[in-house]
Amino acid sequence: MDLKKIREEIDLKDSLIVKLLNDRMELAILSTKLKTKIEDGDRENQVIENIKLNARGLIDPEFCANLYKQIMTESKRLQSKNYSVIGFAGEHGAYAEHAAREWNDVLVPVPCLDASSVFEGVIDGVFEYGIVPVENTFGGVVDETNSLLIKSDVNVVGAVDLPFHHCLLTLPGTDYRDIRAVYSNQLPLTQCRNFIARNHLEPISYGNAPSAAKLFSEKRPKAAALIASKASAELYNLEIIKENIEDYNVCRTRFLIISKERNTEGGNKCSVQFSTEHKAGTLFKILESFAKEDINLTRIESVPEDSGSFVFFLDFVGSLDDAKIKSIIGKMNDLTGELRILGCYNEKVVK
Repeated sequence: MDLKKIREEIDLKDSLIVKLLNDRMELAILSTKLKTKIEDGDRENQVIENIKLNARGLIDPEFCANLYKQIMTESKRLQSKNYSVIGFAGEHGAYAEHAAREWNDVLVPVPCLDASSVFEGVIDGVFEYGIVPVENTFGGVVDETNSLLIKSDVNVVGAVDLPFHHCLLTLPGTDYRDIRAVYSNQLPLTQCRNFIARNHLEPISYGNAPSAAKLFSEKRPKAAALIASKASAELYNLEIIKENIEDYNVCRTRFLIISKERNTEGGNKCSVQFSTEHKAGTLFKILESFAKEDINLTRIESVPEDSGSFVFFLDFVGSLDDAKIKSIIGKMNDLTGELRILGCYNEKVVK
C-alpha cells in the first residue's frame, strides 16, 4: 500500500465519521420530541463512561471523553433550536429528501427504513411531517403509499412534483474504461437500461439507490460504477462520470407531504378518499359532478381492500372554500361511503 492509497483510505474514514456524526445529531434532535428537557446529567455521564470503556487500541480514553463532551455540547445546541422534522424513506441523497427540501428547506430531513416507518413517525409525533412518493411517470402508482393512506389517520398538507436525473458515479480515481458492473436499485437500473446495454455493463440490484451509494463507498468494489443522484456523489465522496443517463427525457415523481395536523392555510389542490356501494353508475355520477363544474381531476386511483371492495383516491384542482367544490363534496357525501377529505394544500411543481 502506497501513500496515495493510505490517504484515500483516510479520506474515506473521515467522510464516514462526519456522516455518522450527522446521523447522531439527527437522533439527538428526534430525542427532544420524546423528552421534557434537553439537559440530562445522568445520561451524559453514562455516555462518557461508555465511551471510555469502548476506547480501544491507540485511542486514549480521556481523548475520547473530551471529544464526546464537545459532541454533546453541539447536540444540545441543535436541540435548543427546536427544529421541525420531516421523515423520508431511504438514505440521505434520496430524491425524497430533495423533494422535502424543495417543499420547505427549514425542516430537518431524517431517513427512515421505508414508507411505513415514515407514517409511523408522523402518527407517533416524532416527525412533524413525512414525505412519501405517490406516483411516478415511469413506475406508475406507488401502491404502498395508497394502502398506508387508507390505514393511517394522517392529513395531506402539501405535494411536490419533482423531476429526477440519474448519474453514473465511481470511486475517486477510477478509470471509466475499467468499469464492468453497475450497482443501483432495480428501478434506476430499469430506467437506464439502454445506457447500461450500450456500455456493456452488468447491472447489479441492491436495495434503493442511496443505500447502494452507501454500500458502494464503504465496500469499494473494483471495476464498478453506481447509478444514483448528484447529491449521492457529494454525500459519499464519489465522482460523476456522466449525468442524465436515464432513457427517457421526462422522469418525474410526485410526493405527498403528510402530517397529523390539518393544513389551515388553504391551497390550490385537494385530495379525497372514498368507497362506493356495489351499485351501477355510482362512480360515474361522482366523476360527472366534477365534469359539469369543469373541475380538473389530476389523479384517480382505485385500491382493493381485504374485504373485496375498492377505495378510490381523487385529486383535483381547486379549494375547499370554493362554492362549486363544496357542492360537489355534498353530492359525494350522498353517493359514497366513508368519504374522507385528506387535505387541501399547495403543490409545488419543480422545473
